[in-house]
Parts: sequence; structure tokens; C-alpha cells
Amino acid sequence: MSPARARTSHDQIVAAGRELLEAGGLDAVSMLAVAERVGVRAPSLYKRFADRGALIAAIGAAALEDLGRRLLPLTQDPDPAAGLRGIAAAFRAFAHRNPHAYELLFMNLPPGSRPPAELNALASAPLLQVAQRLVGSERALEAARLVTAFAHGFVSMEITGAFRLGGDVDEAYRYGVDVLVDALTAARADRLPRTIEPNEAPPP
Repeated sequence: MSPARARTSHDQIVAAGRELLEAGGLDAVSMLAVAERVGVRAPSLYKRFADRGALIAAIGAAALEDLGRRLLPLTQDPDPAAGLRGIAAAFRAFAHRNPHAYELLFMNLPPGSRPPAELNALASAPLLQVAQRLVGSERALEAARLVTAFAHGFVSMEITGAFRLGGDVDEAYRYGVDVLVDALTAARADRLPRTIEPNEAPPP
């Protein structure tokens, strides 16, 4: 093993790539820039990554794993409505801490630059799990997509400075999440069969 290879690990290279991504966006992530960041020559990186696309895919994979780790503990809340609110808040917080990594996760990248599909499933699992507890298995996917669409749309506009009418943006996000959670909870209640009290005659 060469000294350069011994000095750098997969995780160190990916971490350097994420730092460059957050500092300058995706265009700032080149094999040369990452190599300089970790103190090796650019050809050394090709011993671990076939090309820049593979490196971008690894950076996206690390971001998905990071997001999934932050969301998973929130599935333990005994109240699924509270868990869903917590997941929505954690999702937004992740985007604020890592705006370019967040943007990367929603880009339509070439196949060689995408993280493994199974990582998308793992990162989505906490939201799907809580949604299932809140609305039932038949509508869990639709509920999860509804919450994701709102959260992603809101956060994307927020990051790009699209909210220009003043007001408390934090409160606006909480309000939107509350409206969604309340609506999903009500929809679930409407679909549940009504319990007949012992002294109540069944409907004809």
C-alpha cells in the first residue's frame, strides 16, 4: 500500500468532499480539489473512486445516512403525531446545516453519480414508519409523500430566499406541519369504524 493510500480513508475523502460541497456547491467538488483537501495527489483518489461520479455518489450516500440517523430516533415517540412533527423539524434542521448536501439529495443526477437506491429507502423509512402509525398502512406512502412535498417545497424556498413578505418563517413552517398532521389525523379518524356503545342500537 502506498503512503498516500495509507494516509487517506474512504470516510476522510468523503468528508473532504462534503466540506467542499458545502463551501462552494457541487461545482467545487473535483477530484483535484478533494485530493488537495486531504493532502494527496489527485491520481491517488482513483484507487478508491473510479471517477468523480463515484465520489459524488459516495457523498450523497453519506448525506442520506446522516439524515436517516437523525430521523430514526424520532420514530420512538409513542405519539405518532408528535413523531411526525419531530421528523419534519429534523428534516428542516438537516437542510439548514447542510444546504448543498440537501440540494444534492434531490438532484436528478446521472446514474453513476447517484447513491445506492437502498439508502433512499433507509432514509425514508422513519417517515414511512410514523406515517403508517398515524394513518394506517394503506395510506402511509401517500401521507409520507404529502409531508415530504410540503417540507421540501418550503425548505427549498427558504434556502433560496424566496420568502420575501416578512413574518416568522419558523412559525410558518410549524403551522404548515401542524395543519398537515391535524388533517392526516382527522382523515384517519374518519375512516375508522365507529364503535357502537352497548346501549346503542345498531343502524338499520
